[in-house]
Amino acid sequence: MAVIETGAALHEAHRDNHTHRDVNGGWLRPAVFGAMDGLVSNLALMTGVAGGSLGHQTIVITGLAGLAAGAFSMAAGEYTSVASQAELVQAELDVERRELRRHPQAEQDELAALYVSRGVEPDLAHEVARQLSKDPEQALEIHAREELGVDPDDLPSPLTAAVSSFGSFALGALLPVLPYLLGATALWPAVLLALAGLFGCGAVVARVTARSWWFSGLRQLALGGAAAGVTFALGTLFDTAVS
Repeated sequence: MAVIETGAALHEAHRDNHTHRDVNGGWLRPAVFGAMDGLVSNLALMTGVAGGSLGHQTIVITGLAGLAAGAFSMAAGEYTSVASQAELVQAELDVERRELRRHPQAEQDELAALYVSRGVEPDLAHEVARQLSKDPEQALEIHAREELGVDPDDLPSPLTAAVSSFGSFALGALLPVLPYLLGATALWPAVLLALAGLFGCGAVVARVTARSWWFSGLRQLALGGAAAGVTFALGTLFDTAVS
């Protein structure tokens, strides 16, 4: 009796301590990608215009236009992408649902064969497959996970992806414009704030993915800085060529 209680206590402690982050949700990837893209693309766009020796007002308008256009484009793209993926999954689930209804024994044998291939004894594999196949919806969920690699009850939301992408892109793209909106007339405050934002975003992403915060931050800083430097050089080159 004491052994059983000890085992139950250990199982309970393991369950309480053994938790995982949500890796299937539809918000993380578009949020991270949107913030990074907003920072890098708008910083590069503004430095390119500044390299062309254009005026302060033109740079501000360019930055605001880049923010609006990029945010709407990201939201539309994410919504279409996630919705299309969800529709594809639903179509495949319909195929699997029809197969389970028309050929239940064949699908049960297929599930048993899958368990056998993973090391389960054949008799046990067939018994497990038989019991799991009693409930059609449970059988569909298991086949979807095993054959398609998806959870039918945990598909990403297109609306969540679109809203997350829109907000994060707009926030990231706002940073290079913010110093100008607050009265700055030179480019360097916008560049410094944007680079700081890139480092901060990289560090935050590292907290989510358990990577080194300083490595992730410096990586984003280097990539964003390189993009801004290249576009500034191109803007200067084009200005010289046109003049």
